[in-house]
Amino acid sequence: MMQLYPDRPKALLQACPGYQTSALGTYEWRGERLFVKDETNRMGLGAFKAVGGVYAVAKLIEAQLGRALSAEDYASEEVRRHASQVTFVCASAGNHGMSVAAGARVFGAQARIHLARSVPEAFAGRLQAKGAQVVWSGDTYEESVDAAVADAQATGAVHLADGSWPGYTEPPRLVMEGYTIIAAEMRDQLANLGQWPSHVFLQAGVGGLAAAVAYMIRQDWPVQPRIIVVEPDAAACLRDSVVAGTSVTVEGPVSNMGRLDCKAPSMLAFEVLSELANEFVTITDQQAEDGVTEAKTLGYVSTPSGAAGLSALMLSDDKIEAPLVILSEGAVG
Repeated sequence: MMQLYPDRPKALLQACPGYQTSALGTYEWRGERLFVKDETNRMGLGAFKAVGGVYAVAKLIEAQLGRALSAEDYASEEVRRHASQVTFVCASAGNHGMSVAAGARVFGAQARIHLARSVPEAFAGRLQAKGAQVVWSGDTYEESVDAAVADAQATGAVHLADGSWPGYTEPPRLVMEGYTIIAAEMRDQLANLGQWPSHVFLQAGVGGLAAAVAYMIRQDWPVQPRIIVVEPDAAACLRDSVVAGTSVTVEGPVSNMGRLDCKAPSMLAFEVLSELANEFVTITDQQAEDGVTEAKTLGYVSTPSGAAGLSALMLSDDKIEAPLVILSEGAVG
C-alpha cells in the first residue's frame, strides 16, 4: 500500500493564508448523535478538494525549486518568476480543477482545465475567475481525462490529476496526501470533544477523499469506526472493483452526483479502500436529492455529491449510534 505523510500537508497548508480548520458539528439526529464535517466553504473554494490540489501544486513547485516552501514564499518574487513558466493541466468534474487553478494562481503559475460537456457551465465561469483556461473536452469525465493526458504530453505542461493508474501515481498521491489534513482535523476535534463516531460514511468518485480519510483513520484514530464508502448507483466503480478483485471500468447513465460520477477508480484509492473499508453502498439520484434536503434541516447548503454520505446514512436499516458524515461541497452548481 502507498504511504501518505500527514505532517507534510499540515505544515505546508498552515502556512497558506487561506487555510483554516473546517468545522465539525454535532447534532441530535433521529435519536442519535451525528457528527458533520463541513467542507462547504473550504479555503473559500466551496469544497474539500481545495486542500488536495493546492497542496499538490505547492509540492510540485517545491520539487522544481529543489527546496521547501515557507510562509514567505507565498508572496516571493523568486517563486512567482519560476512558477510563471509552469502550466498545470488536469481534467475535472469541477472541484479538483478549482483547487488546481487556485493553487496555480497563488504561486503565479498557469492552469488549463479540461471539462466534459456534462459539467455545468457555472464551473467554467468559476474556473475562469480563478485565472484558469477552460477547454471543453469530450462528453464524459473519462474523455476529458484522456484529453488532459494528451495535452500534457504535447505541451510539456505538468499533469496534475486526482486519479491514478499504472505508471502515473505521484501527483495523485500528493493530492490524496493533501486530503489527509481533513482526517487529522477531525481526529483533533473529536479528541477535544471526547467523543468518537461508530461509523464514518465517505462518498467516492475516483476515491481519493475516501481513501485518504480511511488511511488516516486506520493509522491514528484511537477509536476505530466502521467505514462505509458511498457511490452513485450509476458509477459504482469502487464497489465493483472490490468484488472483481481488480480495477474495473463500469458503465451507467449520467448521475446528478456529477462530482462522484466516475466510471473508473483511482488505482491508489482502490488499493487502499479494498483493504481498509468495511462496506460499499450505492445511492440513487433521488436518494441523493433527499440528502440535500436533509442537510438543509441541519443548516447546510450542499449538493447531491456533497451530501451523498448523509443520503446513505438515511437509508441504513441498522441502528447507528454515532455516525459521521462529510459534507464535501457547498452549492457550487
